[in-house]
Amino acid sequence: MTTPTTATKSDGAVLEASGVTMRFGGLTAVRAVDLTVAPGEIVGLIGPNGAGKTTFFNCLTGLYTPTEGTVSYKGTRLSPKPHLVTQAGVARTFQNIRLFANMTVLENVLVGRHTRTKEGLWSALLRGPGFKKAERGSETRAMELLEFTGLAAKRDHLARNLPYGEQRKLEIARALASEPGLLLLDEPTAGMNPQETRATQNLVLAIRDQGTAVLVIEHDMRFIFNLCDRVAVLVQGEKLIEGTAEVVQADERVVAAYLGTPFEGAPGDEEAAEVDAAEAHAAEPRAPQPADGTTAAPGTRTAPDENPPNGDAR
Repeated sequence: MTTPTTATKSDGAVLEASGVTMRFGGLTAVRAVDLTVAPGEIVGLIGPNGAGKTTFFNCLTGLYTPTEGTVSYKGTRLSPKPHLVTQAGVARTFQNIRLFANMTVLENVLVGRHTRTKEGLWSALLRGPGFKKAERGSETRAMELLEFTGLAAKRDHLARNLPYGEQRKLEIARALASEPGLLLLDEPTAGMNPQETRATQNLVLAIRDQGTAVLVIEHDMRFIFNLCDRVAVLVQGEKLIEGTAEVVQADERVVAAYLGTPFEGAPGDEEAAEVDAAEAHAAEPRAPQPADGTTAAPGTRTAPDENPPNGDAR
């Protein structure tokens, strides 16, 4: 059942996450995290592996329903349904590239337009004037985004044939096709060389300059501190500190978290491993229940879902 949207106080914020908590069984992966993103702002989210960054992203975008807390976009509480979150104006990319490998570059971007077109099944089947007009409009906008990301010359190439850095750009172009007011980027420079990283930094700045706020997860500290207006640090699912790059870099707790030096109240490796295991277990398919109501035998597994949810729990 879809949760209706409700107005909330936002004080002009594009994104307002309040008290977001995500539990998997008895383990807490994200605990009472508050975060806001203002219009035209770039905010970074950093933390060691297993800190809950991607889990928090999944809560923001409807892939997970938070155990506690609320997520609002421009003052309206978001429903925990990914397509409704995208329709509201929040788009994202993924840590692991999620392109349609056997579709062309242009077709991948056109997929991102589906929440901004009003044509339905019958219109598509009959291919009337309205459908053709909408199709031309979507293709024009898709080509604008390919020009913006530097991929226009490869519009007819299959996505799988693009170099790694260009696949990342294509995923960003597809996200922008939904005309978001907030773009969430999950490790956009992972695996990139320094030249590709600089190009991505310039692209994110250009996106911001066009009026789209950005929330970005990244492990490249130079990239984050050169790019972001504010940075928030997660350690074992809790927000440790939030502030400018200078404030975060000077905090000894942040240094301790990254270097592995324990500080008071810091979680251990065992707790981090338990959270990772719980998230992985939550993502596994459940065993089917027999028609007679009896419990399936231990070890019974369902067939893999052909369309798994687009979320990486970390």
